[in-house]
Amino acid sequence: MYDSFNREVNYLRISVTDRCNLACRYCMPEQVKGLTGGTGILDFEEIVQVVRTLGPLGISKIRLTGGEPLVRKGLDTLVAMISGVEGINEITMTTNGQLLAGMAGRLAGAGLDRVNISLDTLDVQRYREITRGGELRKVLTGIDAALEHGLNPVKINCVVTPDTTSGEMEELKRFCSSMHLQLRFIRQMNLGKGKFWKVEGGEGGQCRICNRLRLTADGRFIPCLFNNKEFSIKEFGIEGAFNRAVQEKPEKGRVNSRNTFYGIGG
Repeated sequence: MYDSFNREVNYLRISVTDRCNLACRYCMPEQVKGLTGGTGILDFEEIVQVVRTLGPLGISKIRLTGGEPLVRKGLDTLVAMISGVEGINEITMTTNGQLLAGMAGRLAGAGLDRVNISLDTLDVQRYREITRGGELRKVLTGIDAALEHGLNPVKINCVVTPDTTSGEMEELKRFCSSMHLQLRFIRQMNLGKGKFWKVEGGEGGQCRICNRLRLTADGRFIPCLFNNKEFSIKEFGIEGAFNRAVQEKPEKGRVNSRNTFYGIGG
């Protein structure tokens, strides 16, 4: 399906939870960490019904996000359910990697094609500080598991903040090159101020070619990360909410004063 600016919308990012096992300083306020999330989260059948409905409308690529998607129990079951939907030819996931080592094999077996893994530094203490308690070792083990089970290409997402040093960036470049990982630098964004940039090493941040919509964990289609518009499937139905979101997708992002990165599934 094409939006009003002749962009083909074929990519849906699905937030399966707004919970996270980390509280990264650039994403989540510290006081939010550990909350169980609100009521009304879509169950697996409801998510799959969305995918079934949108396949014939042109959605062919699905990305599972959060929060942290792997805190949602049985995620491999959801992957298997989505992989059986006609028209879906790619299923990917963005994860912080903390739980990936124990799940990579099951996810790959269920039909997950590849993963993006968040990794902002290779310094153990800095990683712990940025994530407020995360373990770098678990991420590195998760990367190894993703490679072992063929979740390729494995992409590494590094958020560049004012505190990120050139040394950290160079170290990540060397590490990713040695491991045959695809590295992307994502400059820190601000929803409320409308600050975003093109992703270095990726296609994000380029409004003129944006082909994606987002579905929040509680069932709202978000046409643009930097826009306040949203359309609930509970109010408009799946197809009605999707059609409205596509037609209301703006030419370019501006600001979003209603949502948070971890709540949308950034």
